Amino acid sequence: MSKFKKIYSLTTQFFYYLLSHVLCIQNTFYGGHMVKRFLDLTRFEFYLWITSVVVVCLSFVLPEEKDYLTLIASLIGVTALIYVAKGYVIGQVLSVVFAVFYGIISFYFRYYGEVITYLCMTAPIAIMAVISWAKHPYQDTKEVVVNKMTKGQCVLMWGLALIVTIAFYFILKYFNTTNLIFSTISVTTSFLASYMTFMRSPYYGIGYAANDVVLIILWILASVINPSYIPMILCFVMFLINDLYGFYNWRRIENKQKKDLA
Repeated sequence: MSKFKKIYSLTTQFFYYLLSHVLCIQNTFYGGHMVKRFLDLTRFEFYLWITSVVVVCLSFVLPEEKDYLTLIASLIGVTALIYVAKGYVIGQVLSVVFAVFYGIISFYFRYYGEVITYLCMTAPIAIMAVISWAKHPYQDTKEVVVNKMTKGQCVLMWGLALIVTIAFYFILKYFNTTNLIFSTISVTTSFLASYMTFMRSPYYGIGYAANDVVLIILWILASVINPSYIPMILCFVMFLINDLYGFYNWRRIENKQKKDLA
């Protein structure tokens, strides 16, 4: 444990140095250390982000076989989520980039469900979300206007999810997709999460959290065969934590916006 703490401390100090001397952003005070404020993050968000980065980096050095593309995708992913949780458009832009990287990684392990889901569904919806979020800024802030879905939109979402699930099951079965059932469930949860993200609903976080659990299972199964995929497991563990925080923060933002308009 002491060795891990030492590595964590050294890695954290490195990122402090990077933020302070390279990014050169506004000064702020964190836990007794003077560092540069990282792109408008709160203290909790800063530590959540840097912990996610440290965990992903540490997981990369564990297996003998190293996949740099997986590492890059994981770092982009955890960075995207912290900004999606804040309701910032940049989070959706990074989500598009992550979807492309993740689709390529999934292709190599024959997780065709993930390939099709992220390249043909998640990425396009994220692009539409970028446009939608950019058109709905909250007053003069970087935050997006939080939206409450109507009953009709909810019915449409579940109806489309059912169609998507049935269609993808047979498509994935045709391509002999690895771990077919979990891959199909992943498609369903990913669609629900993407739909709610596009609709600017706070419950997008719950949808992605459910998707994260499924993906953790998928990549555990993959890592049994190829340990180089261990970073993907820890990546989605951190995704789970970030998405749960996203749900909490969006509900907080929603309440704040309601009070402002009252």
